[in-house]
Amino acid sequence: MTDLPIELQKRITSIKAPARDAGSDNSDVEATVKAVLADVKARGDAAVRDYSVKFDKAAIGELEVTMAEREAAVAALDPQTRADTQFAIDNVTAFARAQLGTIQPLEIETLPGIHLGHRVIPIDRVGCYVPGGRYPLLSAPVMTIVPARVAGVKEVIACLPPNAHQAMIAGCHMSGADRIFRVGGAQAIAAMAYGTETIPKADKIVGPGNAFVNEAKRQVFGPVGIDQLAGPSEIYILADDSANARMIATDLLAQAEHDVRTRVGLITTDRGLAEAVLAEMDHQLAGLPTAPVAGVAWRDYGEIILVPDAETMIAVSDQIAAEHLQVHTRDALEFSHRLTSYGSLFIGENASVVYSDKCIGTNHTLPTMAAGRYTGGLWVGAYVKICTHQWIEDGAIDQVALPAIRQSASEGLEGHRRAAAFRVERN
Repeated sequence: MTDLPIELQKRITSIKAPARDAGSDNSDVEATVKAVLADVKARGDAAVRDYSVKFDKAAIGELEVTMAEREAAVAALDPQTRADTQFAIDNVTAFARAQLGTIQPLEIETLPGIHLGHRVIPIDRVGCYVPGGRYPLLSAPVMTIVPARVAGVKEVIACLPPNAHQAMIAGCHMSGADRIFRVGGAQAIAAMAYGTETIPKADKIVGPGNAFVNEAKRQVFGPVGIDQLAGPSEIYILADDSANARMIATDLLAQAEHDVRTRVGLITTDRGLAEAVLAEMDHQLAGLPTAPVAGVAWRDYGEIILVPDAETMIAVSDQIAAEHLQVHTRDALEFSHRLTSYGSLFIGENASVVYSDKCIGTNHTLPTMAAGRYTGGLWVGAYVKICTHQWIEDGAIDQVALPAIRQSASEGLEGHRRAAAFRVERN
């Protein structure tokens, strides 16, 4: 809570404070990543193979997964898993298509004969990083690859750790990846950023990963685009005295089991609820198979904040700008309209982060570390460029040229003045 404005800190009570800072509690990986990037840029596939042995303990033969291997991975899925994966793909596709429909080309005539506009242009090649993780996250390729396909990206490549579960290859294939490579970590980001003998250079890299992947994305950004820099996962729940303590604890622990550095929190106006959730967390952890992960996250990064009123709850929430934000209040729908900073919003007790994580259709690649104050999550719009243009009819030149000539002269930019004047004189 120390990152909250002083005036807010004075209005809240900490029922449970984090033991550590999830935002700054990172190992120093910058130098390691810098060396990996430089080496892959210089040695290409050979460096990628070396780092796969060093970091993933995997000696790779062919970097690219063959079509036969892709099809075999899909065939190996049990029927229900395959159906559930397709269900998620269908929902993400439907939502992405609806979102794309809101992004329209533009052509307007601002003055007689002065035409301005923009075009919606898909990116040529996108590289999707698909994390291996502690568990086979079958939804991960769906969230990054499907929107790219909907957007009309010409080529979608996917990189996933060589030791990733075979079902992850199936997920990449079913989601529509053109090419799939057995490369993980910072070396995968380097390969997609610079290109190697086997892996083509991408124009933009998307997808979450560990601290090394995140740092690699930060370092390559510029010549290649990235979606965002992602920190540890986050969930906060806003609740009043009508909320269910057992449900809140269940939802917090569901997200906490992602990683030992997951940030989980409750902001409430009701002390009784706060204390009930605190007790419920301990009770549920005792019987949770993933408690070795979720329990550490709760111990180190969990917090419960007691606030005096709804206005303070909203103010604190908007400062934290949680990746996942659930609203458990009597008037959840109305209350949600007053919130402005979050990654994705889950309105009412029926809406759970787990649905978004897996299959409901909204994207689960979301901003963390308070980035929700200035951006939303990954969406179909991240795969297109909005590029402006202008054209001017002959008789309309003076309308913009004469002001441009005067402004250029006052700024001492003679080259600019001449460029504008040339068109007036020619006309």
